[in-house]
Amino acid sequence: MLELGLLAVALVAGVWVIVTYNRLVRLRLLSRNAWADIDVQLKRRYDLIPNLVETVKGYAGHERQTFREVVEARNRAMAARGPGQKARAEAALGESLKSLFALAESYPELRAAESFRQLHDSLEKIEEAIQNARRYYNAVVRDLNTRIEVFPDNLVARPLGFKQAEFFRIGSGESQAPQVQFPSGQ
Repeated sequence: MLELGLLAVALVAGVWVIVTYNRLVRLRLLSRNAWADIDVQLKRRYDLIPNLVETVKGYAGHERQTFREVVEARNRAMAARGPGQKARAEAALGESLKSLFALAESYPELRAAESFRQLHDSLEKIEEAIQNARRYYNAVVRDLNTRIEVFPDNLVARPLGFKQAEFFRIGSGESQAPQVQFPSGQ
């Protein structure tokens, strides 16, 4: 009878290890998939930026420094790897895009141009998709990291090599809405 009891305990423990392992694997795969979704949205953003720069260039070609900064920030963001490095590069790109849009504010005929409005609207939609993808990714990472740390799941996670995933944190400049100011008296 004792042997049957030990066999039952071993069987329950084995099932628990398998269930816990599968849950951790599922969360790890979800986090990788969520990161891939962020990459897709960022690629859409990167592909749109050269068109936006060229459109603004047509109206304000003398603002070469602003255009150069946007292109360089885009290239750095495209080359960044991992959530931490990507977040820092994206914050810099966001700041350079703010400069580009501030420049566009100086050209009413540009703001009225259909091609600029379409590009601007597309960029806004992509920014919203990036924000949603980032929220989902961070939620999955939170769930994975929690499972890796809490008892008794940590008894399975650590020996089997599960590591905490990195959050995709918003840069300090990105957490605030841009300030738009118009000259007084107009």
